[in-house]
Amino acid sequence: MLCDTVRKGVNCSFMTKKGCGFTDGRCLTIVEKCQGCNRTSTFEDSVYCLVAANPASKWSRGDCNFATHLERKKVEETQKINPLKASKRAAAAKK
Repeated sequence: MLCDTVRKGVNCSFMTKKGCGFTDGRCLTIVEKCQGCNRTSTFEDSVYCLVAANPASKWSRGDCNFATHLERKKVEETQKINPLKASKRAAAAKK
């Protein structure tokens, strides 16, 4: 449903026929770590997250999974090679 409290006209999953179902009946403003994210927007002279109603909770366990301003480093897993099996495969390939 469309928000009618803070983010007027924006589709919100917390809106019901009775009003906003989030804590205190309104979304919370962004935290300092959210500065520079593309998923923020200004409503009524305050900046709010378009994805999360409480942005601080998204940062409580590390980086926010919706943050667009962070560079994600992919962890390359190096597979351990058993030298005995590798030598057997090399010997089988020579035949």
